[in-house]
Amino acid sequence: MSRDHLRPAERPADGPGAPHSSADAPYLELLARDASAEAYEQPVLMARAEGRPAARIAALEHAKLLALRVRSELEGRRRREAELSALFETAHDLAGLRDLDAVLQAIVQRARSLLGTDVAYLSLNDPARGDTYMRVTEGSVAARFQQLRLGMGEGLGGLVAQTARPYVTEDYFHDDRFQHTLAIDSGVRDEGLVAILGVPLMLGPHVIGVLYAADRRARVFEREQIALLGSFAALAAAAFDTANLLTETRAALAGLERANEIIRDRSAVIERASEVHDRLAELVLRGGGVHDVAAAVSQVLDGTVEFAETIAAPADALEASRAGGHAVRHGSDWIAAVAAGGELLGALVLHGHPGLDPVDQRTLERAAMVTSLLLLARRSAAEAEQRVRGELLDDLLDARDRDPRLLRERAARLDANLDATHVVLAARLDGPAADADEEAAARRRLWSAASHLAATRHGLAAARDGGTVLLLPLGPGETAADVARRTARQLGTAVHQPVTVGASAPVTDLAAHTDTVTAAYAEGRRCLDALRLLGRAGDGAAAEDFGFLGLLLAGERDVGGFVERTIGAITSYDARRGTELLRTIEAYFACGMSPARTKDALHVHVNTVAQRLERVGRLLGADWQTPARALEIQLALRLHRLSVPEQH
Repeated sequence: MSRDHLRPAERPADGPGAPHSSADAPYLELLARDASAEAYEQPVLMARAEGRPAARIAALEHAKLLALRVRSELEGRRRREAELSALFETAHDLAGLRDLDAVLQAIVQRARSLLGTDVAYLSLNDPARGDTYMRVTEGSVAARFQQLRLGMGEGLGGLVAQTARPYVTEDYFHDDRFQHTLAIDSGVRDEGLVAILGVPLMLGPHVIGVLYAADRRARVFEREQIALLGSFAALAAAAFDTANLLTETRAALAGLERANEIIRDRSAVIERASEVHDRLAELVLRGGGVHDVAAAVSQVLDGTVEFAETIAAPADALEASRAGGHAVRHGSDWIAAVAAGGELLGALVLHGHPGLDPVDQRTLERAAMVTSLLLLARRSAAEAEQRVRGELLDDLLDARDRDPRLLRERAARLDANLDATHVVLAARLDGPAADADEEAAARRRLWSAASHLAATRHGLAAARDGGTVLLLPLGPGETAADVARRTARQLGTAVHQPVTVGASAPVTDLAAHTDTVTAAYAEGRRCLDALRLLGRAGDGAAAEDFGFLGLLLAGERDVGGFVERTIGAITSYDARRGTELLRTIEAYFACGMSPARTKDALHVHVNTVAQRLERVGRLLGADWQTPARALEIQLALRLHRLSVPEQH
């Protein structure tokens, strides 16, 4: 009787087909404790080592194959269970969506865990900027990679977005199917990525982003893994769609609530209009200013209202408001022109209030009218003060026989101090004028700007000789040239065309010696004329800026000051050290700037001449032998020689 006809209990214990045979037992244990695949080789190896029969070894081999198949099936089922569980959990998160970023972070974390990759990340398209940016990363360690922004169509993600299909690369840097860029490659290299899988996030037919899984080593992604990542991408896209719907719903609810609030507040708006009328009237009566009006309207309109100068307000909106007489919308702001007699004085700007209702709009317009009245009143007061300042300066310039005490009192009432050191400046416009009317208007603007500058600097200003004259105090460490240049710049900016300014030397004791102001003004005008002749229109300067030419411009002909500024360092050095540098450079210039002839004239060695000239260079500056400096130095030497009595 053959073995195949034996009853199961009678079959040999070690037969290959015996159920629950001793050959199956070790593999059942391995399956029970979920051993590694390598452990399944041990029973066969041990049987061979112990010299077991071939039938026994064959039975073990057969049982091993069956056990490995069962193990693989169990692993597959566990993997599918884990994948389904992760997808279920993600769907559950999506159903209770509260925080979009938290859902996306969970999707990326689960994708990385289930695919067993080093890194997973999600990028989103930015239609406003026309590129793609990293929204979520998991496992990333490189800051530059986490902050990447990719142009549309760049990198592997660009290929996914263009084709709306998954793409995988086993070796990113050696794959030429997509466009490599320096920024992307640098970020990928920083992260150390090699194998990358990307699947699209789809909303209808549109790709809104890409979900990636990546490893830092070469790897082949299986079809099941690509499908799993695609499922996560679909859930991520659904999360975006849900979030967008929630946002739209919330916005609609907010709009309805706002409409309801507007209906409820309609009566309150009328009340506020009456309130603002009373508050503005009170402000005018108690002498409030422009900014007080803006503050009051800000409280009433529950927004931020500011007064803007004409040049700072949006030109188109300002002109439309002036022409129509109503406040106009500009973006999310409202502009109400502040005008009087057709002249624009500025604007009231209500910020961040695009939904202004008609009653509040009328409130803003009424506030603009009140502001124009305040500005006109302030202008009248300023013009009166300017006239008073101009009259005082006119009296000083005309050198009238005035009582110094009265002059000081008049100046004190204008917050000016005639006992301080001052500079007299002559200012004149240098821009072209189309006609006499435009030129007259430009001169008025210059006088107004100069008067404002004088008031802020505790000085005086007056219109004179087709221009303007200013008397400004000299600050600590300032020179007349500093004041002239700054004044030219400030006046030019104020009137929007070049203004040339000439300054006198500093003057003192103006109340007691009024003719000093007249002489200083003449000196300032000479400097102004010199600037214009030299083609330096729009600049400012004093006599000290012109070198020896300043001697011709200065009213007092300050010879000693010129000599001191030019060669004072040499004369002081000789006086302290007992040297002969002054005599040396006189001989040097007399000998045609030849060291060889100079040493003969001085009867010294040529090295001595060279050493002295080197010292002169350190005292006067490296450019002392240039033609312009040499000319000034020679003139200063001659004036110095003439001022020193001859020794007999």
